[in-house]
Amino acid sequence: MGSKAKDSPAGYLRSPLTRSEIEQLRRSLLDWYHQQGRDLPWRQTQDPYAIWISEIMLQQTQVQTVIPYYQRWLKAFPTVFDLAKAEQQQVLKLWQGLGYYARARNLHRAASKIVQDWGGQFPTQYEQAIALPGIGRTTAGGILSAAFNQPQPILDGNVKRVLARLVALPLPLKRAESQLWQISEQVLAPDQARDFNQAIMDLGATVCTPKAPSCLLCPWLTLCHAHQLNLQSTLPMREAAVPLPHKQIGVAVIWNQQGQILIDRRRQEGLLGGLWEFPGGKIEPGETVPDCIAREIREELGIEIEVGDRLITLDHTYTHFKVTLNVHHCRHLQGEPQPLECDEVRWVSLSELDDFPFPKANERIIAALRQR
Repeated sequence: MGSKAKDSPAGYLRSPLTRSEIEQLRRSLLDWYHQQGRDLPWRQTQDPYAIWISEIMLQQTQVQTVIPYYQRWLKAFPTVFDLAKAEQQQVLKLWQGLGYYARARNLHRAASKIVQDWGGQFPTQYEQAIALPGIGRTTAGGILSAAFNQPQPILDGNVKRVLARLVALPLPLKRAESQLWQISEQVLAPDQARDFNQAIMDLGATVCTPKAPSCLLCPWLTLCHAHQLNLQSTLPMREAAVPLPHKQIGVAVIWNQQGQILIDRRRQEGLLGGLWEFPGGKIEPGETVPDCIAREIREELGIEIEVGDRLITLDHTYTHFKVTLNVHHCRHLQGEPQPLECDEVRWVSLSELDDFPFPKANERIIAALRQR
């Protein structure tokens, strides 16, 4: 790091950390962690499989949300062999509600690879670990440090925020990835990587929080450049917010004469791959909701329907866009449903819907059906 950030008008990046400062940072953080660290279930084990599961679940998901999923997962799939031989639908059903379903699909794929290539032993080399589906640099570092105490740095959202404040980083986080990795490598306690990485994540989660950080409780207070400059509430710098695209979707709950409902399974690639849903699609400009639904069902399933009353209208926000689902009851008129734009179609009873993994928004449709 240079002594000043030349491309920043603020120019308040601190001078490089000295060896004595790094030693002080390591010692004070580890002392704090041994007194204040959170008691989390995946910290009670050094089993690489259990730690790997926790690391994947914790990606973009809060600890309190993850804990019950983690416990149910290990009960259902106690070993990598159990996960590898499970059906994908079983895996997705257990994951239902946790979001970012590519994580579950990648866990399933990686488990098969670990069993096939490594005899069921999680690989101990960084290059081997990061080559597994769904594992990036931070996740590999988190697993290898927690399971094997390897001196691998991490850089999740909490760590980025802590380090950005430590050095008073005058750039948005996305524009300073390489710089933050260098700092993470620099401050890591190489002989206590397991505890250090857990500690710095805890520091970000409980003290150096996004809003109203508890600076007086922080073991890094005296060396934190953001605090010295009274910038802890404005750092990390943020990129200008971009409005999320908003899509209007027509959704069909299609009934047949036997009182069954038609559902389809999304293709593996893309958002929500492998999950089941009520069919439908995007409403085109100038198109009514019923016209959209009838067109989409004809194009996707090759059948004719009669679009009936509205069941529910609901909003749902994904990471990069928002949707409004306009859901209508529909009656099957003619044609055998074909999986033209999906992997599978199936007629099911209302009670059978619980057997299938659905996206979170679809759960509200199911609840509305049961209230009718």
